[in-house]
Amino acid sequence: MGFLKGMIIIFLTLWCTAIVVAAERSDIQFTKQPEIQQVRPQKPVKIKLHRNAKGEYSWDLNGDNVDEIVNTDKKLRRLLKIQ
Repeated sequence: MGFLKGMIIIFLTLWCTAIVVAAERSDIQFTKQPEIQQVRPQKPVKIKLHRNAKGEYSWDLNGDNVDEIVNTDKKLRRLLKIQ
């Protein structure tokens, strides 16, 4: 009987200690991190280059980003020296 009483006392002591520790930790606040937005990879500008019978060049540009299309057009005009 002495062993059983000792075990019960130890169990109740540990149980009460756990309740006190849990009560002290109840003031901890958890913050949720904002969701990470998935970034879609940019599609490259597609260029269809045409050359007519006179040897003059023209092209069609397709893409998602307007700034990239404009920059590509400037580069083509500079490389082909078209004003």
